[in-house]
Parts: sequence; C-alpha cells; structure tokens
Amino acid sequence: MDHWVYLPAALLGLGYFGRKAIAAAGAGSPFSIEMLMSIATVGAIAIGATSEAAVVVFLFTIGELLENVAAGRARAGIEALGALVPRTALLLEDGTAREVSAASLKVGDLVLVRPGDRVSADGEVAEGESEVDESSVTGESVPVPKAEGAPVFAGSINASGALQVRVTKPASDNTIARIIRLVEEAQDAKAPTARFIERFSAIYTPIAVAVAALVAVAPPLVAGADWDTWIYRGLALLLVACPCALVLSTPAAIASGLAVGTRRGLLVKGGGALEAIGRIRTVAFDKTGTLTEGRPRVTDLLALNGSERTMLGLAAAVENGSSHPLGRAILERAEADGVPLRPAKDARAILGKAVEAVVTGKRVSVGSPSFVAERAQLSGSIGVVVAGWENQGKTVVVVSVDGVPTGLIAVRDEPRPDAAEGIRALHAMGVEAVMLTGDNIRTGQAIAGALGLQVKAGLLPEDKLREISALKAQAPVAMVGDGINDAPALAASSVGIAMGGGTDVALETADAALLNSRVVDVAALVGLSRATLSNIHQNVAIALGLKAVFLVTTVFGITGLWPAVLADTGATVLVTLNALRLLSYRFQSASAGVYSPVGNIGDTWRPKE
Repeated sequence: MDHWVYLPAALLGLGYFGRKAIAAAGAGSPFSIEMLMSIATVGAIAIGATSEAAVVVFLFTIGELLENVAAGRARAGIEALGALVPRTALLLEDGTAREVSAASLKVGDLVLVRPGDRVSADGEVAEGESEVDESSVTGESVPVPKAEGAPVFAGSINASGALQVRVTKPASDNTIARIIRLVEEAQDAKAPTARFIERFSAIYTPIAVAVAALVAVAPPLVAGADWDTWIYRGLALLLVACPCALVLSTPAAIASGLAVGTRRGLLVKGGGALEAIGRIRTVAFDKTGTLTEGRPRVTDLLALNGSERTMLGLAAAVENGSSHPLGRAILERAEADGVPLRPAKDARAILGKAVEAVVTGKRVSVGSPSFVAERAQLSGSIGVVVAGWENQGKTVVVVSVDGVPTGLIAVRDEPRPDAAEGIRALHAMGVEAVMLTGDNIRTGQAIAGALGLQVKAGLLPEDKLREISALKAQAPVAMVGDGINDAPALAASSVGIAMGGGTDVALETADAALLNSRVVDVAALVGLSRATLSNIHQNVAIALGLKAVFLVTTVFGITGLWPAVLADTGATVLVTLNALRLLSYRFQSASAGVYSPVGNIGDTWRPKE
C-alpha cells in the first residue's frame, strides 16, 4: 500500500529532474546533481522503496526553491537602488521650468532642484546656494553646503535653497547607475561557478552507479553466481548509495542555525551566507548609522559668560524649528535638560556658516568658529578648546550674543553603546575589524580610536569597493553597513551584513541583517555560524560513515535490502537529531565573555586574558 502512496510523488519528481539531467548530459555534464537524483530515484522505485525516492525529490526541490528566492531578493535590491533617482526633472529653458523624464537629460542641460527634491542627475551647481544631504551616496553624516561650481550627485536630497544644476553625466552613467552596475558585477563575481555538491557528484555518481552495476552483473557473468541474488545486492547497494542523509546533513543544520539566529534578531538569507560568515577573518564596518547611531548629539557645553543652561537655552531658541541635524541635536539636548524655549524673531540662516535670531531683544547667533572669528576676536584659550574638540571628531559651534561669544557647544554622531564591546568580541574570536567611512579623516580617526579599530576615511562607494576587494584577496571578509553607498561593498564582500535600521537597499543587497542594530550581534553571528559549520561536519561524517559501513556489508551479503533501508533511514534520523541540537544554542552577553551553544559543538569565544 505504501508503495502506491509515494509512487506518484516519486514519478513526478523523476519526470522533472530526469528531463533536466538529460539536458545537462546533452550539454556535456552527464554527472550532474540532477542525474544523481534521477538514478537514486529509479533505483529506489525498482526495489519498491518509493518513500525514499519521494524524500530525495522533496529535499532537492526545496534546495532549488531557496536558490530562486535568493535570486529574486537580489533583483529586488537592484530595483530599490534604481528608485532613488527621481523619474522626472525640471528642465530650465528660456527661464521657465518644464517637467521632463530624468532619463532624457543630456550633458549640459540645466535643471532646477527645489528644496526637498532629490537631485535627478550628476552635475554641478550653476546658480544658488543650499545644503545637500549626501548621506545615501557618500556616507557624509551632515548635509554638505553647496554653492556655484560645487558637484552634486544623483539621488542626494536638496535640504534648503533652490539650486540650478548643470548636468555633467547622462542618466546611464550617474552615481546611482554606477552603484547599480557595481552591485550587479559584485554579485556575479561572488556567485560560485558550480555548487560543491555538483563537484562532489561528478565523482560520487559514476562511482556509485559503476559499483552497483558491477555488483549486479559481475559475479553472475564471471563466476556463474545466481542472477537474482546479485541483482538484489546491486539494487540494495544503489539504495545504500542514495544520498538522503547526506543531502539532509547540511540543510537540517542550516535550518536549525537560521531558526536560532532569527530568535536573536539575526536574519540570514540562506545557508550559503550562514556558512560563509563563520569563515571570515576581517569585518569592515561603515561608520555613520553602523558603528555610530547616525544622529548627532550634544557632547560638550562650555559657557564663557553666565551659565551653561542659559547659553543652551539661547542656542535652542535660535534653532527652534530647524531641520538641520546640528540644530536638532541642540534642541534635543535642551529638551532633555528641561530648558524652556524662549520666543525668537527675525530668524535667518547664513548658509553653511550660522543661524541668527533676536531673543529677548538681543541678536543671538549659533555659528561655526570661523564665522565668529570673522566678527570677533576669539581668545587663545577658546581656540585651544575648539581645536581639542575638533580633533575628537566633534563639530563645534559658537553661541554669540550681540557679537560677543558666550559659549561653545560640541556635537558628534556618537558610537553605539555596544560598539566598543562588539569590536572587542570580534578581536577575541581572532577576527580583525576596520572602519571604511565616507566621512572626513578627522572624524573617522576619532571614532576609530575610541573603539579600537583601524580606519580608512573619505571613501566614495567605488573606494569602499576597492578596499573590500583588497581585503577579500587576503582572506574572507564581511562588510557591515546601513546606507545606499554601502551597497556595492556589501555585495562584493564574502558576506554582506546590514544593520536593521538601515536603508532598504542595504537590507536587500546584504546576505544577513542585524534586526536589533547591535554591533555585538556581528560577533554573535560569527559564533552561530561556526557552531553550524561544526554541526554540518558532524552530520556529513555520520552520513558518509554509515554509508561506508553498509556499502561493504551489502557487497559481501552480510546485510540485505531491509538493513540497507534501515541504515539509510537511521543515518537520516541521527543527522536530524544532531542538527536539532543547534536549537538549544545559547547566546550570552559579550561582557560575559562567552558565546556558546549547549552541548559539545565546540565553537565558543572568550576574551583574551
């Protein structure tokens, strides 16, 4: 009865994979994985073990489905990149603006970019002043002032004043288009030329089939032995060779590892990525939004006249309603300290230099040290403080009342609370860490020095890609990022890891995502991957070991068909139970110094003494 229950599923799978096997053989690959599946299925059906045939077909179908899903996610990431460039642009002709397709823009065209608009093409400012948010393209953590002659990138956001931009590159070669090409090329380069199982089957399949055939026909032909006995042994041998347990050994461990990671907030896109993470020797981190919170905060206050609270209140009154990251940081600090906002009037912005307003009858300005120095003498002691803070990667603003400096405020995008702990955890596991950032060298060095890792700053997307390629040439490397500008590096690395709070493009391009946006979870992911790899190795040893034993006993007639079936089923059960041990893997805090699974998997890390 069971034979007829499983037979339709086995035949259906045989028909599908059999056609692919024949096609592959016609293309010069007679020993493909599809051929192995087909031969194993035919052999199992021939001896009545249709349940085994159905299981082989089912497992292989799951593997094919996962590959198709991964390819679809990669395409979705590239589509998200393309969506960054607006579909239309305002073309200026004879002093009037006309909406046209952004793809139709030519080099030399003049386009209008209004406040809040995304820049539709790479170009340079022909007229106007503004600040442009380039974080999605270059990784710069604060908006960049733009004036006549300054370059702008497609996909960046105009923050304040209107700009007239002269197009310098066609749509097919703008910044986002180049990033898309880099992602596609990196993904193609990372794809293996053949799966490991196909390379293995090129050896395993002909040997298994040849041995089974020899066992079935050689003794009767050479020694006149009984045909029925040796055909029976040949079929049993083919059943023993059926790779059920071997096929299950990796996906079972991977499924357990992925489930454990998901509980921790570690989303990994497939088994290949989970395996690769455990082999990395270097982790490259983006700075803004990855190692740092991606949001500037007030770090220091220094009152030159009066109290710090009064000085902060004046600055907050001037910045009230500001959308600039520095202004928001000052307002957030004032709110946290319970400083009331005083009314301000006659507010105005001096692009890239200062913001001014009248507060309680006095003109208060919040500006850069260079702007204040143009109007008033800054003492040597103030200069020392400003230089010291700037060397720490902080942005310093001077609060002035009626032209007289009254205080200093330092703002910086601070490291995540767990960043230093996460870097130490990686070092303890023998994994090096390096920061690749588009921010300036001073800020990059200050953050990297505080966290204890190397840094390379001022990098554009193609620069990050070049650095990743150089690191990858030495050993497997992971890239951790959150921005659009990180997409090519994420794709080119051995493993791309995105912070959960990052852009959709980064999440789609990466192989894994840290949903809780914790730096320590990078080390947790490496530990889990190493435990999964160990489990896979154990499963393969179990599957091949039992298979080797019963291949010998079957040939010599010690075991027959039913022991062969039980051996293959037993190996499958053992492999499954061993894989289920991973479900009890325990993550402990990095400060406790241990990432370890329950059981003897043997993949733990501990900080150096």
